[in-house]
Amino acid sequence: MPDKILTIANATKRYGPVHALDRVSLDVEEGEFLTLLGPSGSGKTTLLSAIAGFAPLTEGRIDLRGRNISNEPPEHRDFGMVFQGYALFPTMTVRDNIAFPLKVRKRPASEVRKRVDECLGLVQMEDFAERMPAQLSGGQQQRIALARALSFEPQVLLLDEPLSALDKKLRADLQWELKSLHDRLGVTFIYVTHDQDEALSMSDRVVILKDGRIQQQGVPDELYKFPRTRFVADFLGKSNFLDLPVTAREGDEMTCRIGGTNFPVTAPGATASGDVLNVALRPERIRLGAPGQELLDGIVRQVSYLGERCLVLVDHAEVGPLMISQPTWKAEVTPKAGLPVSFGWDVDAPVILEDGAA
Repeated sequence: MPDKILTIANATKRYGPVHALDRVSLDVEEGEFLTLLGPSGSGKTTLLSAIAGFAPLTEGRIDLRGRNISNEPPEHRDFGMVFQGYALFPTMTVRDNIAFPLKVRKRPASEVRKRVDECLGLVQMEDFAERMPAQLSGGQQQRIALARALSFEPQVLLLDEPLSALDKKLRADLQWELKSLHDRLGVTFIYVTHDQDEALSMSDRVVILKDGRIQQQGVPDELYKFPRTRFVADFLGKSNFLDLPVTAREGDEMTCRIGGTNFPVTAPGATASGDVLNVALRPERIRLGAPGQELLDGIVRQVSYLGERCLVLVDHAEVGPLMISQPTWKAEVTPKAGLPVSFGWDVDAPVILEDGAA
């Protein structure tokens, strides 16, 4: 099992009556790519700032390999930092920007030159060493900011929404590069984003925050497949939310009823809220068929074509509107507004939620 590099215990940060962080406890493993994910105001950037030393905690502590660093200034924590706005020195060349942390640490000139060349190679920017930041594109500036943060070989690299200012295609390219760089270096990355796709595609583990508290954490696959609450299911991808009346239960299987139709739902360890089961149903887990072919019948209200998939909004008199995602290649049904269809799902497709409220 990997060693813990950081231990955050009951981290609390108050600004007057507002709890930006509310008793957050979290372990970070050596070499892990950990992502803090949440909407604006969730506390993710505050937590990153507390780790960096920019936002001292009101209560709680942060340990680095067992040593309490809660009161240490940022410059003593030996953490690299990459910001959303790059924060490059505009009057310094690319080479001098990367060299700056090494010179501050009074490294020998020969070591500085060697390390700068290594870092330029890491981000594939060797040909840009003598350029000024204003002569670089946004993606190139972000690569230099990353090289500078890695130049002094930090124990932890903190990244605060580093790709959010880039266009969609460039973001996707840099996501691959960043993950590849992490895999090669083995440095611990703590990454902040509000982008769910970014978090799912890059992370070893994702921590979802809301109102200064951890809502759920885990590997991306588990989080997406098994959200515990409506907030997590809604924030991490698209979901339909259903309140399913329960008519019978035997072991881990419940029988539910909609519109006069009974159907089974596998619910290991779940308990119904009264006589109602609150579930999340991912759009891609719903099958679309010809009328009468599947569990329930409905009418297509809207279709959004996305290339490899299309999103189909289907109305059912009792269920209401449901979002269904289906591949466009060799689909059994070609949906269009006003088309009668049927839809259904496997018994293990719905995910039982701990709460029924948004």
